[in-house]
Amino acid sequence: MVMIENEQLAEVPVLHVVKPEKKLEQLPLIFFIHGFTSAKEHNLHFGYLLAEAGYRVVLPDALFHGERDEGLSERRLQLSFWDIVVRTITEINEIKNDLVQRGLADPERIGIAGTSMGGIVTFGALAVYPWVKAAVALMGCPNYSAFFDAMIEEGKRRQIDIPMPPALLALEKEKLARYDLSKQPEKLAGRPLFIWHGKCDGVVPYAYTYEFYEQIKPLYEGNEDRLKFITDPHAGHKVTREAFLETVRWFCEYV
Repeated sequence: MVMIENEQLAEVPVLHVVKPEKKLEQLPLIFFIHGFTSAKEHNLHFGYLLAEAGYRVVLPDALFHGERDEGLSERRLQLSFWDIVVRTITEINEIKNDLVQRGLADPERIGIAGTSMGGIVTFGALAVYPWVKAAVALMGCPNYSAFFDAMIEEGKRRQIDIPMPPALLALEKEKLARYDLSKQPEKLAGRPLFIWHGKCDGVVPYAYTYEFYEQIKPLYEGNEDRLKFITDPHAGHKVTREAFLETVRWFCEYV
């Protein structure tokens, strides 16, 4: 049996999932970050199984999502994508600090996972937070720079008005550099990382993720078990049950 509480942590609405008898204990902590236009409730199955395994699980709503929905148009929401990503990375740290200070989270045992935008957030968090012990990125993208450019090109192709001159776009892209793990793979420091991606993904390009995996493989020489990449040759932009179960197994082994 697990309990699910809808509460605010560091002023962010979250689902807090934990076994009732362990609610006040210091526990290993797992964050699970939802995808673009999704919400925290949509990944509750991850929270349930991880809480059953003894973890404290926090599923936050990203800015403009779920309880934080402000009714933005699809265009406004898309133009806010990278602001949402960076804000979520910042808020993860604030929530972590809140739980650690209250003695509810073991600072040495914290993991992060996410789907799609949440996978992108996961890669960015690995770039800036050494306290992340292990991570799972499902349909994410570690190459912020390349994906930023691809999104701009896709916007032009769809004739979406981007209300920024080239110089301002370049500045926005530059702000993302510190979160771009593909440009600083040494920040992984050998931490366990499981990546899953469908080869037929038409939303977040598979190629960026697989290229990154090939790039970082030498960094795990001698510790190959700490890096895993599963390609689903038939999957599009949807996480399979195999990926879901492997995510739970990964954290049980490494966090």
